[in-house]
Amino acid sequence: MRKAVVTGGAGFIGSHLVDRLIESGWDVLVIDNLSSGKEDYINKNAHFIKEDIRSHNIKGIIKDFKPSVIFHLAAQIDVRISLNNPVEDADINILGTLNLIKSAREIRDIKFIFSSTGGAIYGNVDFADERTLPLPISPYGVSKLACEGYIRSLSPNYHFRYTNLRYGNVYGPRQDPNGEAGVIAILIGKILKGEEPILYGYGKMVRDYVYVENVVDANMLAIENGDNNTVNIGTGKPTTVNEIYENLSEILHTKIVPERMEKRPGEIDRVSLNPAKAAKILGWKPKTSLRDGLKKTAEWFKRQPRAVGKRISE
Repeated sequence: MRKAVVTGGAGFIGSHLVDRLIESGWDVLVIDNLSSGKEDYINKNAHFIKEDIRSHNIKGIIKDFKPSVIFHLAAQIDVRISLNNPVEDADINILGTLNLIKSAREIRDIKFIFSSTGGAIYGNVDFADERTLPLPISPYGVSKLACEGYIRSLSPNYHFRYTNLRYGNVYGPRQDPNGEAGVIAILIGKILKGEEPILYGYGKMVRDYVYVENVVDANMLAIENGDNNTVNIGTGKPTTVNEIYENLSEILHTKIVPERMEKRPGEIDRVSLNPAKAAKILGWKPKTSLRDGLKKTAEWFKRQPRAVGKRISE
């Protein structure tokens, strides 16, 4: 049985990936400090160790488990936290990633699959491909770009293969509706509680929204493909927050009028990702349309009232 480590495996994307790996017959170890992940989301057939990726214990954990793949999803992902405390952001994202790379150094023939970000790395750009000059405007984007550089430069010296996956705006079931990141989950949470949502950037900000199960597909394909490459995982279809809210209003049958405000510091105005390279070297294409993904996400939250609090009547 093949073995995989998933850091951040109690989180939104990571828990979906763990489910898929176990369904595919993998032996999976989840490493998560539960700072934002939920133990309830961890597949009951996975091994779980509560630990921080910066811990000195990581080396022994990795060495004892002997995985053939490390999926690294654990991270500090909040742009505003990165602006207010860039040292903490760098400590978690950069030093945590280096700690994992060093810990995997002694294992032969290992693949390191890194969950990176497209929007925060590229900055304001339309239809970015992997040759687009990175111009991050937040420390979060800088830290993710730095991690990619460390992975790329250490790979030949530490004898591991890697794939860096630059995600668009990932959404879907299990995303935190009460956090600062993940506009779709936040909007659904507000609507289901009967509260007035806020559309920052007056709802005009453009993003590339990709459904979580499609992101899991990309991770699975990267196990055997895309060695030593950096790849966009997005739809290539730009969508405004206003368009997202219009769709959700129809799906959830609400007439709540949102408040529109200026964008917050560190947020980009627009980005979309060219997925052509992912199709070529991973064989990956986004399968879920935005409308279908929004419906699936909204239905999940409606079935999980504890995730959002008090629900509106239907």
